[in-house]
Amino acid sequence: MPRLLYASASPYSSKVRMAAAYAGIAIELAATKTEEKPAALMEANPLGKIPVLVLDDGRSIHDSRVITQYLNRLSKSALFPRNPDKRLEAEVLEAMADGICDCALSMVYERRMRPEEMAYQPWLDRQWAKITAALDLLNANPPKLPRKITAGQMALRACLGYLALRFAGKWEKGRARLTRWMARFDQKFPELKACIPS
Repeated sequence: MPRLLYASASPYSSKVRMAAAYAGIAIELAATKTEEKPAALMEANPLGKIPVLVLDDGRSIHDSRVITQYLNRLSKSALFPRNPDKRLEAEVLEAMADGICDCALSMVYERRMRPEEMAYQPWLDRQWAKITAALDLLNANPPKLPRKITAGQMALRACLGYLALRFAGKWEKGRARLTRWMARFDQKFPELKACIPS
């Protein structure tokens, strides 16, 4: 069985866990602390980043988007539509959600890794501006939630879960449509709720 090296708070890990669950692909979960640089992680991904999917034959797949594409092929397109336009839409949504997470994670690390007096506020402001611009765009036109969803919608749910975890009370104001979208996602797909960043 493939083994996923992941962290429960990671939105990228969250997306991959949702994708595997939704596609019905069994994976073994291995909670991993990247800061400890465990041998299993460093052997699977010399960058020391998660998630990493270690296959039965020992090959490893890293970067969450590469993993979702792999799971999509394995599941015969359970995660991305076959229609080229609809597939592109799902891929762009996944990239947008991941981009928001990249900015948010950059802010978290800026605060976590530097002494408070050395945190560079212009950098933090720039990342937050990118996040709010993307959220405003998504709030103006939230993605549909049909019965069959894509990795794009899963990536957005993981992203919003991460923002709720790390930036609670800071991102929701004026974005009622996105917060309603998040609640509807959880109602429609309760089996994925356990994968949300925590």
